[in-house]
Amino acid sequence: MTHGTDARGGRRVGDRGRYGRLSRERVLTAGLDVVDREGLSALSMRRLGAELEVEAMALYRYAAGKEALLDGLVEALYLELEENLATSVPAPGEGFGEPVPWREELHRIAQETRRVSLAHPHVAPLLATRMLAVPLARRPMPVLRFHERLLALFDRAGMDERTAALVLQAVTAWLLGYFLVELRAMVDNPEEPEPAFRLGLHLMPAQELPRLRAIAPGLAERGGPEPLAVGLNALLDRFIAGT
Repeated sequence: MTHGTDARGGRRVGDRGRYGRLSRERVLTAGLDVVDREGLSALSMRRLGAELEVEAMALYRYAAGKEALLDGLVEALYLELEENLATSVPAPGEGFGEPVPWREELHRIAQETRRVSLAHPHVAPLLATRMLAVPLARRPMPVLRFHERLLALFDRAGMDERTAALVLQAVTAWLLGYFLVELRAMVDNPEEPEPAFRLGLHLMPAQELPRLRAIAPGLAERGGPEPLAVGLNALLDRFIAGT
Protein backbone atom coordinates (compact mmCIF):
# COMPACT_ATOMS: atom_id res chain seq x y z
CA MET A 1 0.00 0.00 0.00
CA THR A 2 1.40 3.37 -0.99
CA HIS A 3 1.26 6.44 1.20
CA GLY A 4 1.87 10.13 0.74
CA THR A 5 0.94 13.29 2.59
CA ASP A 6 -2.36 15.09 2.83
CA ALA A 7 -2.98 18.82 2.38
CA ARG A 8 -2.06 19.46 6.02
CA GLY A 9 1.33 17.84 5.62
CA GLY A 10 0.32 14.68 7.46
CA ARG A 11 0.20 11.10 6.34
CA ARG A 12 -2.20 10.42 3.48
CA VAL A 13 -3.93 7.08 3.64
CA GLY A 14 -3.31 4.97 0.54
CA ASP A 15 -6.24 3.78 -1.54
CA ARG A 16 -4.77 0.82 -3.36
CA GLY A 17 -6.34 -2.42 -2.21
CA ARG A 18 -7.77 -5.70 -3.41
CA TYR A 19 -9.12 -4.21 -6.66
CA GLY A 20 -6.20 -1.89 -7.39
CA ARG A 21 -6.53 1.84 -6.92
CA LEU A 22 -9.97 2.82 -5.74
CA SER A 23 -12.58 4.80 -7.60
CA ARG A 24 -16.04 5.90 -6.57
CA GLU A 25 -17.52 3.18 -8.75
CA ARG A 26 -15.42 0.50 -7.05
CA VAL A 27 -16.30 1.77 -3.60
CA LEU A 28 -20.02 1.79 -4.35
CA THR A 29 -19.91 -1.62 -6.01
CA ALA A 30 -18.13 -3.08 -3.01
CA GLY A 31 -20.64 -1.44 -0.67
CA LEU A 32 -23.49 -2.94 -2.65
CA ASP A 33 -21.84 -6.37 -2.47
CA VAL A 34 -21.45 -6.13 1.32
CA VAL A 35 -25.09 -5.13 1.84
CA ASP A 36 -26.35 -7.81 -0.55
CA ARG A 37 -24.50 -10.48 1.45
CA GLU A 38 -24.75 -9.21 5.01
CA GLY A 39 -27.55 -6.66 5.20
CA LEU A 40 -27.62 -2.91 5.56
CA SER A 41 -26.71 -2.97 9.25
CA ALA A 42 -23.32 -4.50 8.36
CA LEU A 43 -22.27 -1.51 6.27
CA SER A 44 -19.72 0.85 7.79
CA MET A 45 -16.63 2.61 6.56
CA ARG A 46 -14.51 0.14 8.55
CA ARG A 47 -16.32 -2.88 7.09
CA LEU A 48 -16.10 -1.49 3.58
CA GLY A 49 -12.40 -0.75 4.03
CA ALA A 50 -11.87 -4.35 5.07
CA GLU A 51 -13.76 -5.53 2.00
CA LEU A 52 -11.53 -3.46 -0.27
CA GLU A 53 -8.39 -4.15 1.79
CA VAL A 54 -7.70 -0.48 2.44
CA GLU A 55 -7.83 1.64 5.57
CA ALA A 56 -11.26 3.08 6.27
CA MET A 57 -9.91 6.63 6.07
CA ALA A 58 -9.06 6.05 2.41
CA LEU A 59 -12.76 5.86 1.62
CA TYR A 60 -13.61 9.39 2.72
CA ARG A 61 -12.40 10.88 -0.54
CA TYR A 62 -15.13 8.86 -2.31
CA ALA A 63 -17.92 9.15 0.29
CA ALA A 64 -17.88 11.78 3.02
CA GLY A 65 -19.44 9.47 5.61
CA LYS A 66 -22.12 6.87 6.28
CA GLU A 67 -24.95 9.07 4.99
CA ALA A 68 -23.10 9.73 1.74
CA LEU A 69 -22.41 6.03 1.46
CA LEU A 70 -26.14 5.27 1.74
CA ASP A 71 -26.84 7.79 -1.00
CA GLY A 72 -24.12 6.06 -3.00
CA LEU A 73 -25.96 2.76 -2.72
CA VAL A 74 -29.04 4.42 -4.17
CA GLU A 75 -26.85 5.80 -6.93
CA ALA A 76 -25.46 2.31 -7.61
CA LEU A 77 -28.95 0.85 -7.98
CA TYR A 78 -30.02 3.53 -10.43
CA LEU A 79 -26.80 3.10 -12.39
CA GLU A 80 -27.53 -0.62 -12.64
CA LEU A 81 -31.06 0.22 -13.79
CA GLU A 82 -29.69 2.60 -16.45
CA GLU A 83 -27.35 -0.09 -17.72
CA ASN A 84 -30.08 -2.71 -17.84
CA LEU A 85 -32.44 -0.39 -19.69
CA ALA A 86 -29.72 0.48 -22.19
CA THR A 87 -28.89 -3.15 -22.96
CA SER A 88 -32.30 -4.80 -22.80
CA VAL A 89 -33.61 -3.35 -26.08
CA PRO A 90 -32.02 -1.39 -28.96
CA ALA A 91 -32.36 2.35 -28.69
CA PRO A 92 -34.79 4.04 -31.10
CA GLY A 93 -33.21 5.23 -34.32
CA GLU A 94 -30.96 2.19 -34.81
CA GLY A 95 -32.87 0.68 -37.67
CA PHE A 96 -35.99 -0.20 -35.72
CA GLY A 97 -38.32 2.51 -37.00
CA GLU A 98 -40.51 4.57 -34.71
CA PRO A 99 -39.77 4.93 -30.99
CA VAL A 100 -41.44 2.46 -28.65
CA PRO A 101 -44.90 3.76 -27.63
CA TRP A 102 -44.59 5.75 -24.45
CA ARG A 103 -46.83 3.49 -22.36
CA GLU A 104 -44.96 0.40 -23.47
CA GLU A 105 -41.67 2.03 -22.59
CA LEU A 106 -42.99 3.09 -19.17
CA HIS A 107 -43.99 -0.51 -18.46
CA ARG A 108 -40.54 -1.69 -19.49
CA ILE A 109 -38.96 0.81 -17.09
CA ALA A 110 -41.30 -0.27 -14.28
CA GLN A 111 -40.58 -3.97 -14.74
CA GLU A 112 -36.83 -3.43 -14.97
CA THR A 113 -36.93 -1.29 -11.82
CA ARG A 114 -38.72 -4.14 -10.08
CA ARG A 115 -36.05 -6.62 -11.16
CA VAL A 116 -33.26 -4.42 -9.85
CA SER A 117 -35.07 -3.89 -6.55
CA LEU A 118 -35.66 -7.61 -6.03
CA ALA A 119 -32.02 -8.30 -6.88
CA HIS A 120 -30.94 -6.01 -4.02
CA PRO A 121 -33.63 -6.44 -1.34
CA HIS A 122 -31.54 -4.95 1.47
CA VAL A 123 -30.83 -1.79 -0.50
CA ALA A 124 -34.23 -1.25 -2.14
CA PRO A 125 -35.82 0.38 0.95
CA LEU A 126 -33.25 3.18 0.61
CA LEU A 127 -34.98 4.19 -2.63
CA ALA A 128 -37.76 5.50 -0.42
CA THR A 129 -36.07 6.40 2.87
CA ARG A 130 -33.18 8.39 1.40
CA MET A 131 -35.67 10.47 -0.58
CA LEU A 132 -37.13 11.56 2.76
CA ALA A 133 -33.74 12.87 3.83
CA VAL A 134 -32.24 14.27 0.63
CA PRO A 135 -33.69 17.31 -1.21
CA LEU A 136 -34.42 16.88 -4.91
CA ALA A 137 -31.45 18.92 -6.18
CA ARG A 138 -28.99 17.02 -3.98
CA ARG A 139 -30.03 13.52 -5.02
CA PRO A 140 -27.59 11.41 -7.04
CA MET A 141 -27.55 12.29 -10.72
CA PRO A 142 -28.76 8.81 -11.81
CA VAL A 143 -31.90 9.38 -9.70
CA LEU A 144 -32.52 12.72 -11.39
CA ARG A 145 -31.92 11.17 -14.81
CA PHE A 146 -34.54 8.55 -13.97
CA HIS A 147 -37.08 11.28 -13.25
CA GLU A 148 -36.07 13.06 -16.46
CA ARG A 149 -36.55 9.82 -18.42
CA LEU A 150 -40.10 9.47 -17.11
CA LEU A 151 -40.89 13.13 -17.80
CA ALA A 152 -39.67 12.71 -21.39
CA LEU A 153 -42.22 9.91 -21.82
CA PHE A 154 -44.97 12.07 -20.36
CA ASP A 155 -43.99 14.85 -22.75
CA ARG A 156 -44.35 12.40 -25.67
CA ALA A 157 -47.80 11.57 -24.30
CA GLY A 158 -48.78 15.23 -24.61
CA MET A 159 -49.08 15.97 -20.89
CA ASP A 160 -48.78 19.55 -19.75
CA GLU A 161 -46.32 20.34 -16.95
CA ARG A 162 -48.93 20.20 -14.18
CA THR A 163 -50.24 16.82 -15.31
CA ALA A 164 -46.72 15.49 -15.79
CA ALA A 165 -45.82 16.47 -12.22
CA LEU A 166 -48.91 14.71 -10.85
CA VAL A 167 -48.26 11.58 -12.90
CA LEU A 168 -44.60 11.52 -11.91
CA GLN A 169 -45.59 11.60 -8.24
CA ALA A 170 -48.27 8.95 -8.68
CA VAL A 171 -46.10 6.59 -10.72
CA THR A 172 -43.12 6.96 -8.38
CA ALA A 173 -45.30 6.30 -5.33
CA TRP A 174 -46.90 3.25 -6.95
CA LEU A 175 -43.58 1.73 -7.99
CA LEU A 176 -41.86 2.26 -4.64
CA GLY A 177 -44.89 1.11 -2.67
CA TYR A 178 -45.27 -2.01 -4.79
CA PHE A 179 -41.62 -2.98 -4.43
CA LEU A 180 -41.61 -2.44 -0.67
CA VAL A 181 -44.76 -4.53 -0.24
CA GLU A 182 -43.13 -7.34 -2.22
CA LEU A 183 -40.03 -7.14 -0.04
CA ARG A 184 -41.76 -6.82 3.35
CA ALA A 185 -40.89 -9.39 6.00
CA MET A 186 -43.57 -12.08 6.31
CA VAL A 187 -41.88 -15.33 7.30
CA ASP A 188 -41.47 -15.84 11.04
CA ASN A 189 -39.52 -19.13 10.92
CA PRO A 190 -37.82 -19.96 7.59
CA GLU A 191 -36.88 -23.44 8.85
CA GLU A 192 -40.48 -24.43 9.56
CA PRO A 193 -42.06 -26.50 6.74
CA GLU A 194 -45.64 -26.10 8.00
CA PRO A 195 -47.02 -22.92 6.33
CA ALA A 196 -49.00 -21.71 9.34
CA PHE A 197 -46.04 -22.02 11.70
CA ARG A 198 -43.69 -20.71 9.04
CA LEU A 199 -45.71 -17.49 8.99
CA GLY A 200 -46.17 -17.48 12.76
CA LEU A 201 -49.96 -17.46 12.59
CA HIS A 202 -50.08 -19.04 16.06
CA LEU A 203 -48.74 -15.74 17.39
CA MET A 204 -51.76 -13.82 16.04
CA PRO A 205 -54.96 -13.95 18.15
CA ALA A 206 -57.57 -15.82 16.11
CA GLN A 207 -60.56 -13.99 17.58
CA GLU A 208 -59.09 -10.52 17.15
CA LEU A 209 -57.49 -11.03 13.73
CA PRO A 210 -59.57 -13.63 11.85
CA ARG A 211 -59.45 -11.90 8.47
CA LEU A 212 -55.74 -11.12 8.60
CA ARG A 213 -54.92 -14.70 9.59
CA ALA A 214 -57.06 -16.00 6.74
CA ILE A 215 -55.31 -14.01 4.01
CA ALA A 216 -51.78 -14.08 5.46
CA PRO A 217 -50.65 -16.93 3.15
CA GLY A 218 -51.72 -14.85 0.16
CA LEU A 219 -49.96 -11.78 1.52
CA ALA A 220 -46.77 -13.78 1.81
CA GLU A 221 -46.70 -14.37 -1.94
CA ARG A 222 -45.01 -11.80 -4.13
CA GLY A 223 -47.35 -9.93 -6.40
CA GLY A 224 -45.25 -10.47 -9.51
CA PRO A 225 -45.09 -8.37 -12.66
CA GLU A 226 -48.75 -8.61 -13.65
CA PRO A 227 -50.32 -6.64 -10.75
CA LEU A 228 -47.57 -4.06 -11.15
CA ALA A 229 -48.63 -3.52 -14.76
CA VAL A 230 -52.35 -3.48 -13.91
CA GLY A 231 -51.88 -0.86 -11.22
CA LEU A 232 -49.69 1.26 -13.45
CA ASN A 233 -52.30 1.24 -16.20
CA ALA A 234 -55.01 2.18 -13.71
CA LEU A 235 -52.97 5.20 -12.63
CA LEU A 236 -52.35 6.29 -16.20
CA ASP A 237 -56.00 5.86 -17.14
CA ARG A 238 -56.93 8.13 -14.26
CA PHE A 239 -54.93 10.99 -15.76
CA ILE A 240 -55.13 10.39 -19.50
CA ALA A 241 -58.12 8.57 -20.88
CA GLY A 242 -57.67 6.72 -24.13
CA THR A 243 -53.87 6.84 -24.34
